[in-house]
Amino acid sequence: MSKRGAFLDSVCRKNTEDFLNFIQLHKDRSEPFELQEVLQELEVASRKGLWARLCKLLQDTVAACPPESWNAGPQEKAVEGMEVDGSSALKRTMMVIQGVTLVATTSVEVIQDGDTYTTLLQCAHLLNNLLSSIPESEGALQQSIYSFFECWWKKGLHGKEELGLTTFLFCLKKSVPDVKRLWSFHELLLNVDFESEQGRQITNLLLLCCLQSNHIKRDEGKRFLVFLFSWNVKFIRMIHSTLKNQLQFIPKAATQHVAEIYFRAWKNASGTFLEEIESTCIQDFMQHAVLLLRTSPVLPKVRQILRYFHKQKFRSGIDEMLYRLYKPILWRALKATNGEVRANATVLLAEAFPLQDPSMSSETMDQVVQKQLDAVFSMLDDPQPLVRSSAILATCTILSKCWELIPSTILTDFMKKLVLQLATDTSSADVRCSVYMCMSVILDNNMSHAVMENLLPVLRTSLHDSSEKVRVAFINFLLKIKAVRAAKFWKVCSMEHLLARLERDTPPVCKRIVDLLFNSFFPVNQSEEVWCERCVTLIQMNSKAARKFYQYVHLYTAPTNVAKLMLAIRKCLNVCIQRAREEDPNDTSSTNKENTSVLDDVLSVRDTASMARLMEVIVILWRSIEKSLQHNDEAQKYVVAKFASVLPEYLRVFQDDRSCNVPLLCMASLLPPASVPTISCGVLSRLKKLEVGAPVSQYSLTLDCLCSWGQAASILELITDWLTEALPKTSGKADKNSSTRRVRVQDMVEAKPDLVLDYLEYILTHPRTRDWVLSLPMGKLKQLLKALSSWKLVLYSCVSTSVKDVSAPNTETALRAFSLHGRLCIHLHHRFPEDRGFLPDLEHSAAWVTERILPLMVAFDDSNGGISEQQLKLTQSVVENCLAVFRDVVNVGLADAEFKGQALDLCSRVLLSDKGYVCIPPLLSVLTMVATDCMSQDSSGQNESLSVHTGVITNIFHKTLEVLAGRLRKEREEGEQVCHSALDALGGFLSVAQEWVSVWPEGHSGVFSSLFAALIVETSHAVCKISHVEEVITPETAKDLPPLSSVILMAVLKSRAVTRSLLSVAAESLDSEEIDSLAGLAAVTHVLTVVRQSGKFKADLKYVATSAQRQLQCQRARAIENSEEIQRLIYESSVRTINEILMP
Repeated sequence: MSKRGAFLDSVCRKNTEDFLNFIQLHKDRSEPFELQEVLQELEVASRKGLWARLCKLLQDTVAACPPESWNAGPQEKAVEGMEVDGSSALKRTMMVIQGVTLVATTSVEVIQDGDTYTTLLQCAHLLNNLLSSIPESEGALQQSIYSFFECWWKKGLHGKEELGLTTFLFCLKKSVPDVKRLWSFHELLLNVDFESEQGRQITNLLLLCCLQSNHIKRDEGKRFLVFLFSWNVKFIRMIHSTLKNQLQFIPKAATQHVAEIYFRAWKNASGTFLEEIESTCIQDFMQHAVLLLRTSPVLPKVRQILRYFHKQKFRSGIDEMLYRLYKPILWRALKATNGEVRANATVLLAEAFPLQDPSMSSETMDQVVQKQLDAVFSMLDDPQPLVRSSAILATCTILSKCWELIPSTILTDFMKKLVLQLATDTSSADVRCSVYMCMSVILDNNMSHAVMENLLPVLRTSLHDSSEKVRVAFINFLLKIKAVRAAKFWKVCSMEHLLARLERDTPPVCKRIVDLLFNSFFPVNQSEEVWCERCVTLIQMNSKAARKFYQYVHLYTAPTNVAKLMLAIRKCLNVCIQRAREEDPNDTSSTNKENTSVLDDVLSVRDTASMARLMEVIVILWRSIEKSLQHNDEAQKYVVAKFASVLPEYLRVFQDDRSCNVPLLCMASLLPPASVPTISCGVLSRLKKLEVGAPVSQYSLTLDCLCSWGQAASILELITDWLTEALPKTSGKADKNSSTRRVRVQDMVEAKPDLVLDYLEYILTHPRTRDWVLSLPMGKLKQLLKALSSWKLVLYSCVSTSVKDVSAPNTETALRAFSLHGRLCIHLHHRFPEDRGFLPDLEHSAAWVTERILPLMVAFDDSNGGISEQQLKLTQSVVENCLAVFRDVVNVGLADAEFKGQALDLCSRVLLSDKGYVCIPPLLSVLTMVATDCMSQDSSGQNESLSVHTGVITNIFHKTLEVLAGRLRKEREEGEQVCHSALDALGGFLSVAQEWVSVWPEGHSGVFSSLFAALIVETSHAVCKISHVEEVITPETAKDLPPLSSVILMAVLKSRAVTRSLLSVAAESLDSEEIDSLAGLAAVTHVLTVVRQSGKFKADLKYVATSAQRQLQCQRARAIENSEEIQRLIYESSVRTINEILMP
């Protein structure tokens, strides 16, 4: 028997094993058995018989192993007695179904016209019914069945709709649908009823496809999505709603593809579909482009979609459609009362310009276009700056697109409006900025250059505009002019003005001016000699502008060119020095002609100003490429060698000129110390010889040089020694210990502690020098800390009662040393945070202040040997310095929980001291920083300490208000001064406390309850003290309230959220009837009146006023019965105020 016959006989239940063997032979490429060849060779009757046997095999196999058992669990299989053979039987069943599917798929490929394939269709239906029961683990089998159905669909056989729909749904349900496969089934949708249950199921899946980036970006996907617009009219609205709702999340690049889909759908549509797309989709986008807020993330996407349609105006039908759809929207929006709507409509009109219907007559068309131009022109005079700015953009867009088509008179009117009026709009910097930003668009049209060249010089004064963004826009405009060669930029704005602005302007402006002038003063395409000549020219034109120019020049050229310019200037300086030597009248030798240049007649060593400026340029250029040189050892060594060889000669020639010494010293700081031994050896002695009070400019460069040469240790040693030597000697023993501390060669220079403190302050202030010093051995740094800490003894001796003269120089020195000790500890702790770092040193300083200084903060009394006023001020300065250090530690995030606890303890002790109230402003700053830090702590392990700290902060704040109120009662004038000095600090603390509302509501409530109580107590006390009818008045501003209440309200009104919190506490207090006296209610009305003057919080004020009105009604009978006229007037005034709030 042939293999063909054997194969036909194997297609039955009893020969299943042979059937599977044939299937395996087909899959094995090394075997000659091929199903397609076998089926093609079969006669028609044999094929029908094969399909009948195939269907019977499938039915018998399914009957032997029913689908109900395919997904049965282990327990069910055990009950059925299949725990042993269940798995193998299921596997065998799946293999048979796989083989049947393979034969059926191959059969479809060989079906010819006229063939009867009823049994094969029955087989396909059976497989379709089995699909839902096939286990998920048999993914390959499922895919084979779907491929079989797809072949059936493509072949166009009878029953394809049902089988194709199954495959179509399978493709839709995939996480990443196959775009090509979906498109092959697109005609299937035409046979699906949109209103049916099956249609609704497909609808949801199709809407998900609309959001797939794979569909949106690929051509097959776009074709499929465009087809969906023609499935059902109702489905168009669903597609549009889905895309519109997700538009803000679609990337800009994908939005362009979405726009193309809409356009192709419109182009292919007709009849009701076209009408629906135009009204539901395109016109809806137009409406949103007008009405959306400018801050909306959807607006740019909507404009991008519409812009795609605008760019297709060359296609037939687009012009007419845009004109028709925009007509009912744009003209109404241009006259809207909302400024943003007018601005959006103006921009939209410009992008769609010209809106016209090609079927119109020429005369009508001209009138329509003129109407649009008039509308844009009128928008240039709009009262709102936003609309004027949008109109400027619209004008420039239209002129750029249609310059050659617009009559010259209209062009002139538009340009004069822009240049002569809007460019000098004093009411809005945004409008002036828009003029220059948008006029750059006009320059893209070459036809505009001739007209622009004549008008542009009028704009020269904008270079000196008071707004930085206008100056930036103007320079960008000049850069555009230069790029398109519309005019010579120096004819628009002279070089002198540009250099003057470069000299004094901000970095954003200066960088752009440098870009503008770069080719003029640094022509990279010419020789280095020309670079140097231009450099000298720039210096002579404006030396300060030259510094700025070369400060930013590295941004626009390679580091190699910068280094070449440095070396060219070096050569120029060498030539000048050489020529000075040869100018000896007794020297008859010929001059060196090799190094002559054009600069010979311009520069001379005697022109020390120019020499100094050239050396400054070298330093500026070197610093600009310093990092680049560090990555190129060879180049760095070359540059260092070149300048190290000439620096001694420069120093010799220019030693008597101070203007040259500064840049030379800067240049020396960029060289290693070995390269300049003559300078580096004597620099430290210069520091020692300076006098106390010397300006920073006299020692800053010296300190920079020493640090860069690795001699920071010498500076630190000098500071430590002089601070130690200048300490007052308390005993001979101390002198002996001090003198035998170490053996060294003594310089015959008196110690100057104030001078070295200046040095230390400069070092700690500048990051570069600070990093050098902090990298020194810890031993040296601790010696400096010890020397600074020793001056606390001097401070204590100055504030002790036995010494009254605090005007001695040591007092100020000791205070500065104490402050710098704290700053140095902060920097050291940031550098070495291990094991709490240097926080214990700061805590020891706080303990010293608590034990030694705070007891001395008492009222001064010179008569009985008490503390003097000067000593009291000194103690205040010490405490404020300590609080400032603690505030800074917490502010920069270096404080741990223990340190924050110490900070709060210090605040508490300061507050409890006799004169601690004078330190309330810095104390509130510390509370603010600790409260802010507590807000940032979100780890669960710190919840307990966070709770404790916020509770302590609330208590300290409550005590602060009590201390202020008490001081006002004892000494009103001094209390008022303290209250007003604490205004800013109080406002900052309340802003932070307001943020507790979500994370620590108890603390928030405690702070604002204390605040409100202080307001009501003081104000009600003032009301109770009224003794004359004339004194019964309603305050108009916070200044009319008592001192503490005035300061509290001024601080509260700085923030809307804080004000609302205070009003909320007021409402709660009134509702709980905590305020039951007429004086208290009058105080509430005073507070509400002051808040009302801000013109805000109307709803909150009415709520509080309603509660106050209820309480006042309870006081009505008592006020009427009261015989005192003052009480009655207070009641009537309060009622009148409440009524004004409730019924304005």
